[in-house]
Amino acid sequence: MELPNMEYMMRRRCDSAASVPQFTNSPTLIVMVGLPARGKTYISKKLTRYLNWIGVPTKVFNLGQYRREVQSYKSFEFFRPDNEEAMQIRKACASNALKDVVIYFSKEHGQVAVFDATNTTRERRVSIVSFAKEKGYKVFFVESICDDPDIIAQNIADVKVSSPDYLNCDKEEALADFLKRIECYKQTYVPLDDEKDRRLSYIKIFNVGSRYLVNCVRDHIQSRIVYYLMNIHVTPRSIYLSRHGESNMNLLGRIGGDSGLSPRGHKYATALGTFIKSQHIKDLKVWTSHMKRTIQTAEHLGIPYEQWKALNEIDAGVCEEMTYEEIQDNHPEEFALRDQDKYRYRYPKGESYEDLVHRLEPVIMELERQENVLVVCHQAVMRCLLAYLLDKTSDDLSTQNQILHLPYLKCPLHTALKLTPVAYGCKVEHVFLNIEAVNTHRERPGNVDVSRDPEEALKTIPDHF
Repeated sequence: MELPNMEYMMRRRCDSAASVPQFTNSPTLIVMVGLPARGKTYISKKLTRYLNWIGVPTKVFNLGQYRREVQSYKSFEFFRPDNEEAMQIRKACASNALKDVVIYFSKEHGQVAVFDATNTTRERRVSIVSFAKEKGYKVFFVESICDDPDIIAQNIADVKVSSPDYLNCDKEEALADFLKRIECYKQTYVPLDDEKDRRLSYIKIFNVGSRYLVNCVRDHIQSRIVYYLMNIHVTPRSIYLSRHGESNMNLLGRIGGDSGLSPRGHKYATALGTFIKSQHIKDLKVWTSHMKRTIQTAEHLGIPYEQWKALNEIDAGVCEEMTYEEIQDNHPEEFALRDQDKYRYRYPKGESYEDLVHRLEPVIMELERQENVLVVCHQAVMRCLLAYLLDKTSDDLSTQNQILHLPYLKCPLHTALKLTPVAYGCKVEHVFLNIEAVNTHRERPGNVDVSRDPEEALKTIPDHF
């Protein structure tokens, strides 16, 4: 009997921390382990991006940043194991980072913290486990082991010699210094031991994914972490995203539905095919939804394509095929509730953006596994994919603000995006293919109160670009 009221309440805007879904029954501390230039920060950032994207508030605590706040870097001598003064500074930095982890879990309602440091000694790891046990945190170790000289050299060249430690420094000198730094760590490095550490939860990643060893996975979040880490790779590639060509429903200002392309939509599909051919992409895979407008767009490419039901547009439920004006006329309260919290609002008998993110998780996993892919999709779907690929869950915004921003990302029709993964993110290129289309983007109105008048509810909808 209470279900309708419960559903109504779920669609209401939730500003309190209690509204954040709890994926863990106690906070989880992910502890990175490994020598420098083994991809620990890359893994930390990617894992944090993924966990935030699926709704698990996660933050990286990078020990190098703490060190730089108290000590300007001079040379590898700082990392010598017999440098007592430096060792005290490094211990103090680790202690400060862990204090901030406590604040993040207790005051900022975080669920996962990633302690990004070398943590190469057994002594350091024992102290972290003891700290976590005292606080009631779960610990999961991620050790990156790499003995491939080409991978190490590439990582140093791509990231390390341009780090803040080597600003305004000659690259050859920076390289020589960093190699000596690695040698300092090698003197005391004790990897996780399969026998001595058999009670610890961990994953070992060998040579950025050529092999894995997983031990003692204890809960749902740890299994998600393992699944994700076993799918990422560092092979150079590009991901192309495009909405379908303009549809007949777009021309009418109606949301959802399953209409075909308009004449301009067909022109765009042809132009997209020409653009993709000009890129000379090796072994390109093309994915579409099950809806006519994406399939018709892909058919102009002349490349085999794969249909994913998970890529279907967000289900607008009772509002399918309606204009915004019609939604305001027939469901004014629903229209206002959606404007209040567009990410979590669920259309009656339909979906929310939050639902869509979880539906798209298999797509993200497959994107991480693949190399060159073109995804022909829909506005809400593209927003969710972009939020992941462009890391709209970075540390410069709170998780709550990131979530509120996602449904308003601009993804115009007839514009292709080329995303190329680089060191710690993605380079993005917007390619407008010079075919006009209606503008389907709707900004959030200033007045989101249920009692607003229709003019205030609709005034932000533009006509064309």
